[in-house]
Amino acid sequence: MAEALTWFAENKEAIIGVLTGIVTIASIVATMTPNDSDNVFVAKVSKVVSWLALNIGKAKTNGG
Repeated sequence: MAEALTWFAENKEAIIGVLTGIVTIASIVATMTPNDSDNVFVAKVSKVVSWLALNIGKAKTNGG
């Protein structure tokens, strides 16, 4: 368990970059397609990323 926490601490910038890229690409796909199923997926991914970023309480965005 300690190794996993150390790995996350050492690679947090890369992890944040990957998560940001995933949300960006998913948002583009959701914008360019007419159905609502991908919009639901993007909302869920955004909620997970927001939770991982500890955006809770007053730090939470209006959309989340």
